[in-house]
Amino acid sequence: MTEETPGFEEKPDVPSGATSDDAEPTAAPQEGAAPAGDSSAAQIAGLTAQLDQARKALEERTGDLQRLQAEFQNYRRRVERDRITVKEIAVASLLTELLPVLDDIGRAREHGELLGGFKSVAESLETVAAKMGLQQFGKEGEPFDPTIHEALMHSYAPDVTETTCVAILQPGYRFGERTIRPARVAVAEPQPGAQTVKGEEATEAADDKESGGPDEG
Repeated sequence: MTEETPGFEEKPDVPSGATSDDAEPTAAPQEGAAPAGDSSAAQIAGLTAQLDQARKALEERTGDLQRLQAEFQNYRRRVERDRITVKEIAVASLLTELLPVLDDIGRAREHGELLGGFKSVAESLETVAAKMGLQQFGKEGEPFDPTIHEALMHSYAPDVTETTCVAILQPGYRFGERTIRPARVAVAEPQPGAQTVKGEEATEAADDKESGGPDEG
């Protein structure tokens, strides 16, 4: 009998030129494994879905940013408008307080009392008020307008055809589009019956002209 060396196992003969791996049987493919093409398509679909979600999120954030910008612009315009309004109210209030002084200056000028240093100071004050936007209005002979005139005296006159300011008792003042004091005036209305008489005279004159003038005796 041949003695076997302990721990040594005999291996089957391997053909020449073949490796040990070739001798081992190849494992069979697992059932249900996805082909490589299907796996790539699934990855692309997943990436496309993620891209769509990112694009949708970007559009939402862009819309939010645009809304915030619009709200901020509206806020800035509103603040600027309020600032201008507050400034106008403050200036108009200051100019209103100066009106009695300007009335005194006007009366002094009418009576020839605006002389010397007082004249220089008065003219400087009027210049500053004008630079701040104060405008005087009210003239004799202009039609009466209840929105800018305040009638303190009333009379009739044969030489007017509508309610007319015949005297300016106190000039009016405006600041921009704001009337801070109406012009206080005396008004005259057409004499009652004057329009009827004038209308009859005009009618008679037209009739005489059409008939060739009055008949000669």
